[in-house]
Amino acid sequence: MAIINEKIIDTHLHIEAWENAEGSFLHCFEPHKRDANLHTVNICAVGSAKTLVTNNIMVGFYKLAHPDTYIHGGVNHFCPPTEEATEGLDLVTQYRELMEIGFDGIKMLEGKPNYHKFIGGDMNAPALDRLYGEIERDGTHLVIHVNDPVDFWDPSKASPEAIERGWFYGDGTYATSEELYRQAAVMLENHPKIKATFAHFFFSAKEPERVVSMLEAYPNVAVDLTPCPELYPVFEEMRGYYQDFFPRYSDRVMLGTDGTFPSLTHTHVWCIETLYSYIATTNTRMAFCDVPLTGIGMTGEAKENILWRNFERRIGKEPKPLCTKAFKDYIDKYRSYISASDWARLEPLYKRYLL
Repeated sequence: MAIINEKIIDTHLHIEAWENAEGSFLHCFEPHKRDANLHTVNICAVGSAKTLVTNNIMVGFYKLAHPDTYIHGGVNHFCPPTEEATEGLDLVTQYRELMEIGFDGIKMLEGKPNYHKFIGGDMNAPALDRLYGEIERDGTHLVIHVNDPVDFWDPSKASPEAIERGWFYGDGTYATSEELYRQAAVMLENHPKIKATFAHFFFSAKEPERVVSMLEAYPNVAVDLTPCPELYPVFEEMRGYYQDFFPRYSDRVMLGTDGTFPSLTHTHVWCIETLYSYIATTNTRMAFCDVPLTGIGMTGEAKENILWRNFERRIGKEPKPLCTKAFKDYIDKYRSYISASDWARLEPLYKRYLL
């Protein structure tokens, strides 16, 4: 595909390594922006209670190096959300710190089955409910991952890759898919004005009525089109339905690749081209899971909504500036939670940008 000459924001990217064959994490998505002709990108921190501090810091340094970048940070669970955290380590305090630094939003994995189990199995525990309340009150954008492909609960269908990554949930120790949807529904009932984007189309491509019901009930809720194993094959299978759905709800859908460094630039570019082809053309190309994907050919404002307008409406036309003092204070506060090997990587950046 030729260079795309339209404004596009890749709203959902991750950094999970310090470097790859192309270079350092500190500039990892600049070739993606250049080669896919992107307006800008949004990088979402990911991790566990032991690593998310470091990932927040990595994406913070990325924004310092590239101020036109949007970033979403995550809160750390230093204890289960059913318990009261040590003063200063509670989720609301962490959220406030990220906002003071200049993060543009929050990313949560608390509804992903393995992380959900790790934090104690309740998306609506008191500590999390207080956090949602603050996010709702402030109008902060929340990207939230709830559920996973339903095949991940079925031992006959879960892929070897999913099993290897710890994404098989059928042994009876994880919440069911329906339980996760129930907990998400409770969260929305309790916080109906929350500005939440559910990643991966809420893992509901086969049951789009679930998405429609949610969009109709909650005016600030959206979904994104980040790929997952069943999503685009289902879009192709139900092409007639989605040709109607996307124009109708074009103001509630955002484009993102879920591109994750250390993957190489050409992978991220291929994904953007594939998503653009689906939204904005009627071309057929081999796409995810080696399944042909025929575009739905959206035009005008409806197309622009998905490519960039919806993101800017929810987050702002420019990224927030990063406050170096607040960022330094955050690193100093959580220094003991950073491993020695990670600090060896971070310390030169700390000295370069913050001292």
